[in-house]
Amino acid sequence: MKEIKRKSEVVEKILERESLKEIRRETREERNEREKKEKYESWEPKTKLGKDVKAKKITDIDYILSNNLKILEEQIVDSLVNLKTDLILIGQSKGKFGGGKRRAWRQTQRKSKEGNIPTFSAFAVVGDEKGHVGIGDGKAMETLPARDKAIRKAKLNIMKVSRACSDFDCACAEPHTIPFKTIGKSGSVRIILIPAPQGTGLVVGGELKKVLKLAGIKDIYSKTFGQRRTTFNLIKAGVDALKKTSIKENKEKKQ
Repeated sequence: MKEIKRKSEVVEKILERESLKEIRRETREERNEREKKEKYESWEPKTKLGKDVKAKKITDIDYILSNNLKILEEQIVDSLVNLKTDLILIGQSKGKFGGGKRRAWRQTQRKSKEGNIPTFSAFAVVGDEKGHVGIGDGKAMETLPARDKAIRKAKLNIMKVSRACSDFDCACAEPHTIPFKTIGKSGSVRIILIPAPQGTGLVVGGELKKVLKLAGIKDIYSKTFGQRRTTFNLIKAGVDALKKTSIKENKEKKQ
């Protein structure tokens, strides 16, 4: 009887192990895709543009951007473009003599009778690495709501970036840089973006690389003026320069 019990216990353990192997924990990417699909299925559009996208009448984001249609629902962008997100490091953690690490949350405080009330800010960038990119900032009493606000605003501010192979040292057919030299400005920061040959890389500031990478630009030269340590203005100036590539292209098409 004892031997039979032992054999049955061994068989049960083997079956448990096999069942555990079958039950695989879903990855973060799979979970995000599942949540995105569930969010889209439960979405009830309120604007005319949202209803057209939900009904599959509009299937291209470029049609919306070229006709200057106002995007008021983030699900419009989610359904038309496969986006990647990233956070810009705008804050700094506490450290001796101001030497703390850079972080994605910028914390500020306001005084009241009850004491200090903290507020967190986040700055997000979204893009598909195929010529579409957007930036946005968000504030909240906690970190995660601030991040969600920033990502939502970035999706609503999405724009098209023209890409080409336009450097005189390069003659490939791949769109790896911008088509011409552009200048962007925000606050005291002024930035000049210059086309570069293939293999140059992104010769720009550390946080601006995230924007250019998500826009699908692989090679570029840059020159900056003003208070470049102000990350907000540096990113906005870079996006202002990228925006001018598509504006000039649209003008040439109309002519």
